Amino acid sequence: MEERNVNISKIKNKPALLEFIPKLQRKFNNDRDFKLFLIVGLCTGIAGGINSTIFNNFLSDVYNLSASGRGIVEFPRELPGVLIVVILAILSFLGDVRAAVIGMIFASLGMLGLGLFSPTFAGMLIWMMVLNLGTHIFMPLSAGIGMDLSQKENYGVRLGRFSAFNLFATIFGYSIVWFGFKYFGLTYQIGFVIASFFYILAACFLGLMDPKKHKSKKRKFVFRKEYYLYYCLSVVNGARKQIFLTFAPWVLIQIYHIDPPTFAILGLIVALVSILTRTMVGKAIDLKGERYVLSLEAMVLIVICLGYSFAADLLPRGIAVIIIAACYIIDNSLSVVEMARSTYVKKIAICPEDVTPTLSAGTSFDHVIAMSIPFLGGLLWATVGYKYVFIFAALIACLNLFLSLKINVENS
Repeated sequence: MEERNVNISKIKNKPALLEFIPKLQRKFNNDRDFKLFLIVGLCTGIAGGINSTIFNNFLSDVYNLSASGRGIVEFPRELPGVLIVVILAILSFLGDVRAAVIGMIFASLGMLGLGLFSPTFAGMLIWMMVLNLGTHIFMPLSAGIGMDLSQKENYGVRLGRFSAFNLFATIFGYSIVWFGFKYFGLTYQIGFVIASFFYILAACFLGLMDPKKHKSKKRKFVFRKEYYLYYCLSVVNGARKQIFLTFAPWVLIQIYHIDPPTFAILGLIVALVSILTRTMVGKAIDLKGERYVLSLEAMVLIVICLGYSFAADLLPRGIAVIIIAACYIIDNSLSVVEMARSTYVKKIAICPEDVTPTLSAGTSFDHVIAMSIPFLGGLLWATVGYKYVFIFAALIACLNLFLSLKINVENS
C-alpha cells in the first residue's frame, strides 16, 4: 500500500518536475554567461592594470609633457566618451554583447598602436583615442550586461563579483609591470602589446556568450526629466574624477618622481584595499541603497582633496608623499562606487530599454566636462600651484554630496 502511494505521489509530482528542469537549465545557462563575463573581467583587468600603471610615466618620459600639456592631452583622450551616446546608438542593432566585442577590438588596436606605431606625439594621440573609444564603448555596456545576468535583488552583489574578478586581474597586471620593469627590462612598448593581447582575449570570451540573451535594441537618445539627477551626478562625478585621474598621478610623478615599479606597488595596495571595498560597496548598495553609498563616497573625497592640497604645506616632504600616496590609494579604491550610479538608473528606469542609453548618456555628459576640466586644472597648476587644483576638486566633491543626498529611489 505504501509503495502504491509513493508511486502515485511520483506521478502527481511529475509535471512539477518537468517544469523545474527547464528552469534549472535556464539558470545554468545564465550562470554560464555570467562565468564567461567574469573571465572578460579578468582579461580587461590585466590590460587595464598595465595601462593605468605605465601610461602617465609613458607621457612624461617619452614626450616630456608639462602639467598644462598633460591637461590638454585629456581633450582628445576623452572625446570618445563625449561621443559614446551616438556611437552606442549606431551599434545598438548588434546588441550589448556584440557591441562590447567591437569595443574590445578597438581597445586592443589602440594598445597595439601605442606600443608599435607611436613614434610621434600626433600618432600617439590617434592611437590613444582608438583605445579610449574601445574602453568607453565597453564601460556602460558592461554594467548593462552584468545586470541582464542578475536579478533586481542582487544587482549590487553580482556587479560587485564582476568588479572583484576585475580587481584580482588588475593585481596581476600590476605585477607584470613591477617584475617586468624591475627585473626583465620591460619597456612601455612591450607593456602596451601585452595589454593589447588581453583586450582581444576579452573580445573572444564575449563572443562565446549567447547573444540571444542580449537582443539588439533600437536604441534612441533617451533624455528624460525623470533621470535629471543621474545626469547631474554624472557631470559632477566626471569633473571630480577627471581632476584625480589627470593630476593625482602627475603630482606623484612630477613633484615626487615616482617611477612605474613604484606605481605598480601603489596599484597593488589599491587592489588589496579594493578587495574589501568592492565587496562591501556591492552589499551596501543592496542593503543601504545608492543614496547612502554615494553620499559616503562624497564625504571621503572631500577629505582626500584636502589631503592632496595641504599635506606638503603642513608636513615634512617624506611624510607628505606618504599622505598623498594614501590619498591616491583611497581614491582609486573607491572607483567601484560607480556601479551605485548604474544600479540607481536600473531602479528608476521607466522601462528596461532606457537603462543602457541612459548610462551611455551619463557617460557622454561625464566626458563633456571631463574634456575641459583638465585644461583648466593645468592652467591653475601653472599659475598658482597644484594644491589649488585639489581645492577646486574639494568644492566639486561638496556639490557631489549635495546631489547624492537628493537620491530617493523609493519615490522615483
